[in-house]
Amino acid sequence: MKFIDLRSDTVTQPTEAMRKAMFEAEVGDDVYGDDPTVNQLEELSAKITGKEAALFVPSGTFGNQLALFTHCQRGNEVILGEDCHIIMHEVGASSVIAGVQLRPVRTDKGQLDPKETESKIRGVDIHFPETGLICVENAYSNGRVIPLENMKEIYNIANAHNIPVHLDGARLFNAATYLNVQAYEITKYCDSVMFALSKGLCAPVGSVLAGSKEFIDKARKKRKLMGGGLRQAGILASAGLVALNDMIENLKQDHENALYLGKELSTIPGVKVRLDDIHISMVFFTIDTALDDSIIVNEMLQRGIKINPTEDGEWRFVVHYWISRDNVDYIVNSLKSILS
Repeated sequence: MKFIDLRSDTVTQPTEAMRKAMFEAEVGDDVYGDDPTVNQLEELSAKITGKEAALFVPSGTFGNQLALFTHCQRGNEVILGEDCHIIMHEVGASSVIAGVQLRPVRTDKGQLDPKETESKIRGVDIHFPETGLICVENAYSNGRVIPLENMKEIYNIANAHNIPVHLDGARLFNAATYLNVQAYEITKYCDSVMFALSKGLCAPVGSVLAGSKEFIDKARKKRKLMGGGLRQAGILASAGLVALNDMIENLKQDHENALYLGKELSTIPGVKVRLDDIHISMVFFTIDTALDDSIIVNEMLQRGIKINPTEDGEWRFVVHYWISRDNVDYIVNSLKSILS
């Protein structure tokens, strides 16, 4: 049975072009720098993000944690949004790998308040840890895109205090699509950036970390320490090249389908959709019903639709390349039937 999978954009399958590229990929030992396909992916990634160099890594969490590990000294403090992905969904890895302390800042739907952020930067005191990094995220885990002006304000504050900024740009190209800008117009407000190839862009594996040449040189050695030296990784990187060259333009359709899904869901009695927060391919909503999450999840599965249960009382449906407008209509009608 072929399922409609709304759990995440991480569930995307590689396209036929990706499968062909993987089959035909020219490979070498990437730890030695000998894999031409990985090298090509890293060069293209650096160009797209306006950075000097880039590094292919196994996952987004790996890329974010490698950034913290490379930017910071053990015992440093990292300032970041209290509801960002690094805090909420990366298994506390920052304490294990980089050995850093996180100092969360309240956000306004993902936006860091510049004044509050600056107030969290540590002064010189024998009792204080040193602020080693500020992390921002765009697009945010709540589906919203952060305005460039906010990113610029945070970056200027960081520069004034000589603190680097890392961007969790797992869905960087969704943000760029929403803002109608090139990716480098977002990444100019950070010193390093991680972006995912394996979400809406459909590559089966991988993310990229980009930054200055000096930063990436350090990160390459730390990637080896973390077990990320993948040897003949060109088989995977080839799909990433297809993702960057061919798949970014499809994100606009995903966003349009997500907005359509949100509007249609909002017509169902008892369903309240955060329509103003549909910036990319994510739809968040609540359901006023006596039905348990497990019942709704199982009933949708019986109709060939995979969904996750609620998190903090909210449902999240994620649209992606493999979900069509006809699929959206079927999804809405299926949920309406279950709730009625």
